[in-house]
Amino acid sequence: MHDVKTGPMTDREKMLSGNMYNPTDGELEEIRLNVHSQLNRYNLTRDDEQKLRREILESITGYFGEHVIIQPPVYFDYGNLFIGDGSFINFRFTAIDCAKIEIGENVLIGPGVTLATAMHPMLAEERKTKRHPDGKVYGMEYALPVRIGNHVWIGSSAVILPGVSIGEGTVIGAGSVVTRDIPEGVLAVGNPCRVVRKLTKEDAVRIK
Repeated sequence: MHDVKTGPMTDREKMLSGNMYNPTDGELEEIRLNVHSQLNRYNLTRDDEQKLRREILESITGYFGEHVIIQPPVYFDYGNLFIGDGSFINFRFTAIDCAKIEIGENVLIGPGVTLATAMHPMLAEERKTKRHPDGKVYGMEYALPVRIGNHVWIGSSAVILPGVSIGEGTVIGAGSVVTRDIPEGVLAVGNPCRVVRKLTKEDAVRIK
């Protein structure tokens, strides 16, 4: 028989399940403090310290695949990152990983890319900050997961917004802001990001 939890959800459980939560909750603050501390170490490592880099990221992510390279500096909050084998992530990668972020195998992510899961209420009344009895000021938020399929290439400075999925083999142009799901096997660019066309054999590199 499986244990069934009774009683109210913790803020961490609310965050991971897409419910509104308080980001100043003590458990969440402790997780962020640990992750930020480990990333501070990571961001000071040298290129010849790949073993140390792997040890650090394995300790704070959900899954860190084989032959993955992430060039520092890198920034995230909770370690809700699941990165498939053979992926390469370039400098200044930011993952607002309140919800789960899945990055497939052999994904290429250019410099300055942001993957964001955090959401705030649209109505100002719901966004108003509240005050704890202990004096802390906070605002409620929620989060939606992001999924990047296998063999995707995301160009420099693109932003992937909460709840978005990108299909396998797709290319996202540099500087794009992806606000909705993008299907597999296409070139998509712009702000907001739109599908330009399907990728075909005519896109093969021809070196003369």
